[in-house]
Amino acid sequence: MLNEKKKAYFTNLLNKQLNELLKKEKDIPVSRVVSASEQAPDFTDQATFESDMDLNLHIKERDNKLIFKIKEALERIENGTYGICEVCGQEITESRLKARPVTTVCIKCKQNQEAQEKLRGI
Repeated sequence: MLNEKKKAYFTNLLNKQLNELLKKEKDIPVSRVVSASEQAPDFTDQATFESDMDLNLHIKERDNKLIFKIKEALERIENGTYGICEVCGQEITESRLKARPVTTVCIKCKQNQEAQEKLRGI
């Protein structure tokens, strides 16, 4: 179980990551990318703009998923379940939480999940 000092550390870490993602989201709105693609003078430029737009949309989608995971992690801190593996119920090591603060599983359970995925060809 996390003590108050560690709770504060992870809360600050997650809030910092969340604020950076939200700022990034505001700095590059998708609508600006879409309007730029409409101004392409030829097919090559149009293809480049569309490729850039696809990449930006993919990044935005990934960032939105991370924002969701960060908010969930902050909720787990509030309700006292942060740092507890949702598979086995054991504590997640502090080093793992520092490396991946949004994680919900301990390293052993994650390795088991990845091994199962590998066997199934995922």
